[in-house]
Amino acid sequence: MSQNLPPVDEARLAAEWEADRQVLGNLKRNGDVARLARPVDVSFRGSEKDFERVLTIASQFGFVELDREEDEEGDLFLFLECVQPVDEASIRALTRKCLQIEILCGVEYDGWGCEAQAGGVH
Repeated sequence: MSQNLPPVDEARLAAEWEADRQVLGNLKRNGDVARLARPVDVSFRGSEKDFERVLTIASQFGFVELDREEDEEGDLFLFLECVQPVDEASIRALTRKCLQIEILCGVEYDGWGCEAQAGGVH
């Protein structure tokens, strides 16, 4: 599948990475152990029709649908989840995949998030 994925605009990838670094910094300040796999959610803005295509492609990357929401302005959001670590390499790969899904499906990638994992027993 990866050889059929579109190239990502490197400037857009760099801009997303700046935002990703801030999220990773916040996680680290909260005691996160980045190498621990955990549920990571991503979101896309688009239409119901576009979301069906997103699900078809994203499922090949191990994503499952979490939720769909409509905001106050009437924009629709699709939330997906995968399980992975949040070290730099993993998040760079995640962001690249999401930007490729954006290009293929005509949706807008809206970022990712997760809970900090300290590695201790709860």
